Parts: sequence; C-alpha cells; structure tokens
Amino acid sequence: MSRFVSAALVGAALLVSGNAFAAYNAAAGAGVYNASCATCHKGGMMGAPKVGDKAEWAARFKATGMDGMVAKSIAGFKGAKGMMPAKGGNVKLTNQQVGDAVAYMISKSK
Repeated sequence: MSRFVSAALVGAALLVSGNAFAAYNAAAGAGVYNASCATCHKGGMMGAPKVGDKAEWAARFKATGMDGMVAKSIAGFKGAKGMMPAKGGNVKLTNQQVGDAVAYMISKSK
C-alpha cells in the first residue's frame, strides 16, 4: 500500500510541476527575451542568470517555482548576487509577456 501512495504522490508532483508552464508560452517569450531580456540575461549583467546556465536556473526554479520567478520578474527584486528592475526595466510589458519570457529562458536552460 505504501508503494502505491508513494507512486501516487510522485505522479501528482510531476503533474503539478508539468502544469507550472501551462499559463505561459515559451515560444511567444522568445521575442520578448530578444527585445527586453537578452541585454542582461545573455551576458549575466547585474547578476542576471545567463540563459543556458542549467545550475543557476535550476536553483532559482527550485527555490521559488515558476510562479515565484515570474512574480519576482514582474515586481523586480534585489538579491545577494544582483538586482532586477521591475519587468526588466520595460514597464510596457504585460505580466503575461514577462511570464512568457521567463518560460522561454527556463526552457533554454534545462
């Protein structure tokens, strides 16, 4: 019985984590990334995690999950390694566009 419960819990966790990206469109985020995010995330400016740095993105995703990463990207934050202005400094971006860009960067950093 405990194996069944463990398997069910693992399955539920995978289902939930798989849905973390359901609200975001990584393909649509490519254009947002190129126009607004690449300046910092391509080279690591101001402590931004570089797109493609699997360890850095995995640690951030593990710490806050998708919703937390998107929320921080929308609101901006200052961390131990650097800072990010709200919406990466492009206040014209919608929250959806920011989420799409985050999904894009994560997808390129797996």
